Amino acid sequence: MKRIPHTFTIVFALIVLSAMLTWVIPAGEFLRHTIDGREVVVSESFHFVERTPQTWQIFSALFNGFVDKADIIVFIFMVGGAFWIVNNSHAIDIGVMAFLRRVQRMGHYRLVRWLGVENIIITVVMLMFSLFGALFGMSEETLAFVVVFIPLSISMGYDSIVGVCICYVAAHVGFAGAMLNPFTIGIAQGIADVPLFSGLEYRVACWLVLTVLGIVFVLWYARRVKSCPERSPVYKLDDYWRSRVQSTEQQSLTIRQALILGVFFLTIVALVVGVLAWNWYIAEISALFFAMGILCGIVDRQGADNISKLFLAGCKDILSAAMVVGLASGIIFILKDGHIIDTLLYGLTRSLAQMGEVASLGAMYIFQTLLNIVMPSGSAKAALTMPIMAQFADLIGVSRQTTVLAFQFGDGFTNMLTPTSGVLIGVLGIARIPYGTWLRWAWKFIVVLIAIGFLLLLPTLWLSLPGF
Repeated sequence: MKRIPHTFTIVFALIVLSAMLTWVIPAGEFLRHTIDGREVVVSESFHFVERTPQTWQIFSALFNGFVDKADIIVFIFMVGGAFWIVNNSHAIDIGVMAFLRRVQRMGHYRLVRWLGVENIIITVVMLMFSLFGALFGMSEETLAFVVVFIPLSISMGYDSIVGVCICYVAAHVGFAGAMLNPFTIGIAQGIADVPLFSGLEYRVACWLVLTVLGIVFVLWYARRVKSCPERSPVYKLDDYWRSRVQSTEQQSLTIRQALILGVFFLTIVALVVGVLAWNWYIAEISALFFAMGILCGIVDRQGADNISKLFLAGCKDILSAAMVVGLASGIIFILKDGHIIDTLLYGLTRSLAQMGEVASLGAMYIFQTLLNIVMPSGSAKAALTMPIMAQFADLIGVSRQTTVLAFQFGDGFTNMLTPTSGVLIGVLGIARIPYGTWLRWAWKFIVVLIAIGFLLLLPTLWLSLPGF
């Protein structure tokens, strides 16, 4: 078996490749203006500019990426440090085992036994996280749940990949098939002059199809791993998680650990309420988990010095993931400073003019999907592409709502694959799964999702759907 390159090697190779493209692709720009505080592209304003090929900038990409993604990097450190304090008490590990033992007692019910307790747990949790992704765009928040669901997955006889799928993949499948996500649908529809959150009925159907597909795939993979654990690509890497679970298998919760779990669950409730009711984002969520870590340390009767040492140990453990987030963000800086993103967009719109409806829609969808690999920010991509794509849709007779849906799918699926996604790299860092291993495991599933996404776009061309 060929050795998979280190994540740093893969990302830096992409930075070098991006720099090489700035020597080949002509530099160009669209004019931009501000609408409702958002910078959007002016159609028919593309013009070529002086080339700015990137050379030594590949070495400053790490610094620029760190500055640009400082919020996510700090968030990763805060979550990593806080959970290291919580994990020192073993409250979550023992709580997960106690929960699993309690649920398994339900096996005497015929229906539960037929469906399988583990299958029910995976399905219910994935439905919940998919809804979170669909309704309010849960993404960064999944970082906090990885350390909960991986031990649960290991306890049920699966692997860390299943644990990541239960929360992270479920949320991002819901994110791609979103119904009311303000960060993608809201912004894209606003720029395209489409009524806000219109077309909801068909989006609900798309969400159901994608979520069911995601759950079925994870259940199939989980069953495959359980029947032969050595099939898992992370079987040896999961020794860390298995040792954690085995050390707590026969232990019972103490009052102190129960209190720590109470603090943890109150934190999760506060997280959900804060995001939904008060529009909390990374700064508020980071503060919330930092406070949780300190409070759990106090409940665990750790002194101030020990709490500080535990927090720093957690930051040290997650340092590699944070470094990769900064490095991956440097790819975007190379492409922007080389002024080739707008050139690619302009070339696409010109080539689309020669195609029919289905081919044009497919090309728009593929472009949004590929662009998401280097620009995972949905709001930034909407501001860049929607002003042009919406008007182009008018020219070829495609509904603007269809264009928004193509943007939505294109923005969602490759988030689970691109090394420029700080959330993905952070999740993999916490899960101790190398990026290359994840890429080799996930790419076929993502390709299937992309194909299903295209099939879901076709009815918007041929059927009279509400909002389309």
